[in-house]
Amino acid sequence: MAGDPDLETTGAILDALNAAGADVIELGVPYSDPLADGPTIASAGARALANGTRLSDVLELARRREGVHAPLLLFTYFNPIYQFGIERFARAAAHANIAGAIVPDCALEESASLRGALHAQGLEMPLLVAPSTTRSRAERIADAATGFVYVVSRLGVTGAGKTPRFEPLRAQLAMLRELTEKPLAVGFGLRGVAEIREIAAFADGVVVGSALIDACAGALGDEAARRVEAFVRPLIAAAKL
Repeated sequence: MAGDPDLETTGAILDALNAAGADVIELGVPYSDPLADGPTIASAGARALANGTRLSDVLELARRREGVHAPLLLFTYFNPIYQFGIERFARAAAHANIAGAIVPDCALEESASLRGALHAQGLEMPLLVAPSTTRSRAERIADAATGFVYVVSRLGVTGAGKTPRFEPLRAQLAMLRELTEKPLAVGFGLRGVAEIREIAAFADGVVVGSALIDACAGALGDEAARRVEAFVRPLIAAAKL
């Protein structure tokens, strides 16, 4: 989460994730009504907002990154983008070397303007498929998604909770493989080496968010970066076995 506990620490964490070998880094934009996020990410966003972190600050942080690094995806909500200006947001994201944006509260039927603006700037917009999504709707979502399809591992909000049920998840990805050749990345509630290894056997990517925030909770600067790198390296190794 950008700005939690401060933007300097966020920069150090981004460097640590890059050094650990992350393929893609998801950077949260703090928002006051994060309806897809559980307590961990919602609290991180509240702390970042209390620190005065705004969308423009997150874009500037990304723009200042130097050297070769993993693609950066913003995880945000539609309201901050709308207030910033959809076309302006797409241009600013491209200028900041952002690879794209995940916007969980932007439904497929309402996403055309944002998808079009991002596409015009060469940016991706992965879309989410939930366990409850019907096959016909999943096909439409997969067709519209760019970059990858974000497969939600369970109903509810984000958070490092119970281990997902692997067989229904495996069946869901098998169904999606029949509908699209785009990469399938699984997220929501994942944290441990064993479950990462299990899911990586049938998915193209694994997303870990809340558990990473928990791993560096209360730390600043280099200490936060060290904790993140130590937490992430075994997960990356497990995903590549």
